[in-house]
Amino acid sequence: MKALRVPMVERPAADAVAINCTNEIMRKLSLTVIGMYATILAAFSQSSSTADSSLYKTKKLTLDEINFVSGYYHQDGNNSAVTGGIGSEKLTDFANTIELKLSRYDKKFRKHGFDFEMGIDHYTSASSDKIDPHTISSASHADTRFYPSLAWSIENEKKRTTVGLTGSFSSEFDYVSYGLGASFSKASKNNNREFSAKLQTYFDTWSVIYPIELRAPGMREENGIQGYSPRNSYNGSFSLSQIINQNLQLLLIAEPSYQSGLLATKYQRVFFTNGDESTETLPGTRMKIPLGIRANYFIGDRFIVRSFYRYYQDNWGLKAHTIDMELPVKITPFASLSPFYRFYSQNAVDYFAPYGQHAPTETYFTSDYDLSKFTSGFFGAGLRLAPQ
Repeated sequence: MKALRVPMVERPAADAVAINCTNEIMRKLSLTVIGMYATILAAFSQSSSTADSSLYKTKKLTLDEINFVSGYYHQDGNNSAVTGGIGSEKLTDFANTIELKLSRYDKKFRKHGFDFEMGIDHYTSASSDKIDPHTISSASHADTRFYPSLAWSIENEKKRTTVGLTGSFSSEFDYVSYGLGASFSKASKNNNREFSAKLQTYFDTWSVIYPIELRAPGMREENGIQGYSPRNSYNGSFSLSQIINQNLQLLLIAEPSYQSGLLATKYQRVFFTNGDESTETLPGTRMKIPLGIRANYFIGDRFIVRSFYRYYQDNWGLKAHTIDMELPVKITPFASLSPFYRFYSQNAVDYFAPYGQHAPTETYFTSDYDLSKFTSGFFGAGLRLAPQ
């Protein structure tokens, strides 16, 4: 459901229009249990020479990590885009992902990494159910999103380079997405500096669904799908990390992206000043340019100050600022607590207006408050467990 595009973590990279906080109560509880870090070391026979055995690297496939992450999200508000900028935005989402990380060395002592992730989200959305308010509970009221991914990387420790490939898939009620990606990184001789580049592309197919009263004759029954439309996204990520000293690390990030295709959500209504009604209409292309800087400062062995700032701008007229502060505290060698604060501010895109305030002569129009002017801030905490 596109009404659910509220990122649990920053979903694809790249969307700064993340959280609708205008006149709504938001609560986000993230429970990150990275609970099973298992390292299975292959048994092998070597000569009694300590030097010889220290150079040995197993060529067997080894399980390095098993990570399980669970998150719950709840929101409420009165600015639903499905009903033209007014109405309930009540939404809940329960997300679970499990990740397996494996590795092995080849004959040239290059490290191959294999990362498999499986994610399942289940959500309910009161606003999406208003696509057809005559139904007691339509298919859009609740849905499950399924999104597996697979990544492979090869690290050359002598050359200090890593290259990788990724593939992903995502499916829910009204859209299907296929993703492909490639990455490259290179570290300096002393490993104090590293440059990384990632390129990703997503090929999406939307089911074009109109509000019940705006559907073509004969399409008002069942799910109301009136065709399918593509949307392609091309994302880049370029970063440069630098260790300044034993306490301070810096990271510079640029993440440009370009989208083309159906970028409007057609079941979201728009009402004009003359009382007419239509569906959301937006340009067929969008260019986004986020720039960020991250700084981590280590205070002794138990405390880390993590800070992040990002500036975002796109060709729809939206500009945004994001500030994140996190203070992980090591409670024991196997447990840490990470309280954090996030501040976000943005202006409105050129095509936004509230309910009933769009002029009928406008070419593009939306009443989606994710694209409106708003400021938000929230506190949270993460718990990390890594038993032996």
